[in-house]
Amino acid sequence: MRRGNQRGLTLVELIVAFTIMLILTTMAVPLARTKVRVERELELRAALDEVRHAIDQYHDLNMVGYFGPVKEGTNWYPETLDILVTGAKRNDANGTKMKFLRHIPRDPFTGKTEWGMRSDQDDPTSQSWGGQNVFDIYSKSNDTGSDGTPYSEW
Repeated sequence: MRRGNQRGLTLVELIVAFTIMLILTTMAVPLARTKVRVERELELRAALDEVRHAIDQYHDLNMVGYFGPVKEGTNWYPETLDILVTGAKRNDANGTKMKFLRHIPRDPFTGKTEWGMRSDQDDPTSQSWGGQNVFDIYSKSNDTGSDGTPYSEW
């Protein structure tokens, strides 16, 4: 029995309150981790789409002779990812450069702007780059996505 002038919680009330808070916390942590993973996956897909779109734009313009003579063995694809950022010289009187990306996006799982690259002569499942051109990119992360496929195969 409590007296009218006493305030506070009993030991049992404190234990029950802390137990409820512990249960709620243990339920929230996996949800937060899942949300972070989903956000990173969305960021990875966006980065891959952005760079692949830039590679395709470069290839399409290069095929119609927009940048002048093509270096042998590149098959109209960029030689490196840096060309998409620094720009390729247009085949005009001014020799201006056309850029396709402001910067190379960061891989959200590795935290770096280094991507795995494949040339059009490489095996599609290869993890090594032949160096002829940049036909495609992939994440260097060894993790597996929520759909069960490795991020390097996205």
